[in-house]
Parts: sequence; C-alpha cells; structure tokens
Amino acid sequence: MKDEANARIEEEAIIAMLMMRAKALGEKNASDALSYEAEDSVEFSLAPPLVYHGQDEAGLQAWFDTWEGPIGGEVRDARLTVGDDVAFWSGLMRMTGTKTDGAAVDLWFRQTLGLVKQDGRWLVAHQHASVPFAMDGSGRALLDLKP
Repeated sequence: MKDEANARIEEEAIIAMLMMRAKALGEKNASDALSYEAEDSVEFSLAPPLVYHGQDEAGLQAWFDTWEGPIGGEVRDARLTVGDDVAFWSGLMRMTGTKTDGAAVDLWFRQTLGLVKQDGRWLVAHQHASVPFAMDGSGRALLDLKP
C-alpha cells in the first residue's frame, strides 16, 4: 500500500508541475516556463531546427512575442507513467490564439514529455511535438486534424 500511495503522490506532483508550466507558457513567461525544465533538456519542436539542446530563454521569448495576448490550450487523451526518478507523459495538445500579424491559430498536435526527478523536483528533460503528414508523396503537414 505504501508504494501505491507514494506513486500517487509522485503522480500528483508531476501533474501540478505540468499545470504550472502550462500556465507559464500560456502567459508567455519564458523564465517561469523554463524553470520547469532540466538545464540539459532536449526538445524536438514543431519549429526548426530538428533539435534544440538546453534552455533558450531568448528564443522562447522571441516566439512568445509573435503572439497577441495569451496562448490558449487544451489537452486530450493524456497518459502519465511514473517511475522512481523518471516518468513520461503523452497526449494530444491544442494550441489556440492570435499571432501579432492577426492570423488565428487553432492547431492540434501530438506531444510526449520525458521527465526526471532532480533534487526532489520533477522537471521536463525531453520534449517531442509533431503533426502527422500526408503519406501521398506530397509531404504536406496535416494541420487541420482534430481528435
């Protein structure tokens, strides 16, 4: 019973951290958002390049600055698997908002997060976001899919 109770406590800690991180991302607070990430994190983002290593506060803030107002979001089909000092989360993410050029964004994408427990804190160490692409030879990203 103790192991089950400890697992529940760890799961709740991770969910609370992810909610605070999501709030910081939505409010476009780069410093706060990165405080929930490991310093040596790896990110496979929707935007180029193919991989980011470590934290890039200036780059994240520059991306935030392309948005007018807050960035909205929604999560579906979330799954969390928790070990002693590693965990992973996966789900479908929706990003909504308006860019500074007036373009409306309403995008569903897939996301997987790898988490590590460092000094008693859960942190995001690995991020992978993707959208499906057409398998008809066009290579076109399918940005209009919805769950």
